[in-house]
Order: sequence, then C-alpha cells, then structure tokens
Amino acid sequence: MSDENKPHDDHGHHDDGHAPAHDHHDAGHEAGHGHADEAPHHEEPAHEPAAEQVADAHGEPVHAVAHDEHSAEDAHVSDHGEHGHEPAHADGHGDHPVADEHGDHAAAAAAGAAAASASTKPPVWSDSGDAPFEDVDHTPVYARGGKKGRRNGKSGGSEAFEIVKTIFFALLIAFVLRVLLFQPFTIPSASMEPNLYEGDYIVVSKWSYGYSKHAIPFSPPVFEGRLFAKQPQRGDIVVFKLPRDNKTDYIKRLIGLPGDRVQMIDNVLHINGAPVQDVVISDRDATTMYGMPIIQARETLPGGRTFTIQDYGPGNAADDTPVFEVPEGYYFMMGDNRDNSIDSRFDQRTDGVGLVPAENLIGKAEIILFSWSPGASLWNPVSWFSKVRPSRFFTVLH
Repeated sequence: MSDENKPHDDHGHHDDGHAPAHDHHDAGHEAGHGHADEAPHHEEPAHEPAAEQVADAHGEPVHAVAHDEHSAEDAHVSDHGEHGHEPAHADGHGDHPVADEHGDHAAAAAAGAAAASASTKPPVWSDSGDAPFEDVDHTPVYARGGKKGRRNGKSGGSEAFEIVKTIFFALLIAFVLRVLLFQPFTIPSASMEPNLYEGDYIVVSKWSYGYSKHAIPFSPPVFEGRLFAKQPQRGDIVVFKLPRDNKTDYIKRLIGLPGDRVQMIDNVLHINGAPVQDVVISDRDATTMYGMPIIQARETLPGGRTFTIQDYGPGNAADDTPVFEVPEGYYFMMGDNRDNSIDSRFDQRTDGVGLVPAENLIGKAEIILFSWSPGASLWNPVSWFSKVRPSRFFTVLH
C-alpha cells in the first residue's frame, strides 16, 4: 500500500518522531495540506488554516518528543483533545461541529464547578467560637437575625453596666450640687424659734460666702481659708461648723461682724454701744414648761435688717453679758430664741459656741422646703401625714 493510501494519523507526527523538531513542524503543515488534497469530499478551503493552526499550536514542544516516549506522547495529545485541541484536528476531516459541542460541554462544566464551589463555601466563624456570620449578600433582609440574637445574649451585662453608670453619674451630679450650690439641713432644736422650728427642712446656698474645706463632706484638709470668699451680712441666718469640734453643724443668726462690740444689758441687745430697737408684737398668755411667759418682739439691727425674736422676759442667764469684741476673721452668732439658745454668748469652755471663724462658715439658709412637727419618723409612715405642717412649706427666710 502506498503512502497516499495509508490511514491518516490523527496526530500527524508519529511517523516523523525521529525527525528534527523544525523538520517535523514543516511535515505537520504538509500532512495537513496533503490530506486535504486526498479527501475531495471534504473540500473546504476554510479547513486548511485550521490545520495550520493545529500545527502552530502544538509546535515544536509537542513534536520534539522522542520516539521511545510514544505512549506518554499519546497521553499528552489525548489530554489536549479533552481541552479542545482535538477538534482542531477533526477539522481536517470536516468534523468541526464536534468542536462546538465540546466547547459547550466545557463551559457547562466550568459553570457547574463554580456553583459547587460557591455552595460549599465554608462558613466564617467568629473569634469567640459562636455561630458563623451570615452571608449578607445571599441572606434576605427579613431573615437576618443572628447578630441581633448574639447581642441579646449579652444584654444582661450591658443593662447592669448602664444601671451602674447611671447611678454613678447621678451621685456625681448630686455631689457637685451639694458642694458648690445647695445643701439641705434639718433643724434639730428650738433655738431659732419663731423663725425656724424643730422639724423644718431647709436649703442652704453654698456660694453665698465662698468655699472652705467645710463645704466638702467630712471637711478634708485639702486647703486652708476660703476660696471666692464673700463677706456675710449682719442678720443672715448662717450654718457653720461648731468651732470646738469642727464637726457639728450649727445654725444661728449673725449679729456681730469683725470689729464690732456686742453686749446684752438687761435683756436688750447692744451693738457698738447702742441698743438695738425692738418692739413687742406678741405678749401671749402662754408660758414655757417652766412657767416663764413667751414674748415675741420685732428687732431691727444696724443696717435695717428686721426680724422676729422670742424671749422669756428679763432675769435669765444670758440677759446680761460682758462686752464681746469681735476680731478680724470671726463672727458673733446668736439664736432668735434668745433665752433658749447656746450661742456666742457662751464660751467654748462652758460648752458654748464662742466666736466663729470665717473658715467654719458653710452657707446661708435660704428657704424652708418642708416641715414636720416633732415626733415624725421615717419608719412611721402615718406620721408623714399626721405631723406635716404644710403652712411652712416654701417659706423664704429673712
């Protein structure tokens, strides 16, 4: 059988395996053209470039393989056929529709592999080891609830923290207000009657005289003297720390300023040698528990400050005193209930108040907020209503 009648090799290079690489490349082109001539029923000029393309595509690296590696070469060429190179050889036989069919199968296989890879995408787990995060791109909005659920799992701790934070800031605000602006006090005795009664709940302004260490709870020794000091006025109702212990809160009316001379003569107050005007406004048919009459008078201090005092008449222990000279930086205090008050008329050595240093001033009494009669108790809710004195609520002090 002549070479022209021998069957055509699908690969077109086995017979020339021992040829040099460049010669075999040329033979590949000739085989393509020769086969097209001997197969007249496939006379399609468009197939000739396809054969040339196969030769170019396989080129020298494909045909330069030694003849003794023929089986490995066959496997390599078969692999090329699976990736779409074999249809190019089939074009020489006029079988180009097969190439299109294999291309469609390859595209479908690639799409299926991409879909499988996306469907088997591993979930992303959080650092805490809890459930994987949602794939937001493929999860409907109405179905996204995992993160919210995880937040709700920690809501208990967050709520507790918020409560503690709220309490902390509330206490901080109360502390600042108490130190800088206002401080409440309860009147414990009758020494300031008839203007303040036992059980009155008052508010004291802290800024009126500036600030000392006694403006801060427990009077820490953070500084000496007064900051933003202001001179109190004669006749002010003042809350101060008792000089003999610097702990007990007292409330009295300021009578003597630095440089004044104060004295009681026959139950009449004298300031700098001049008697203070007073007018009896009430001589009730009432007595104390000791049988002494209760007298109320209207007293006017130098400078025009007027207020009501209460007295049990002449002849009592503090109705006649020596002269008290008030030094710089000190104040002389007296109670409005003149015969029932331990004040600056009594020396500290006799458990009195004595002269009050400016540093001990806490603030000025401004208003009565609420009032209960003696006997009211926090632990007795009935007394909250039976002992209340609403007529004294919101009374401004003078």
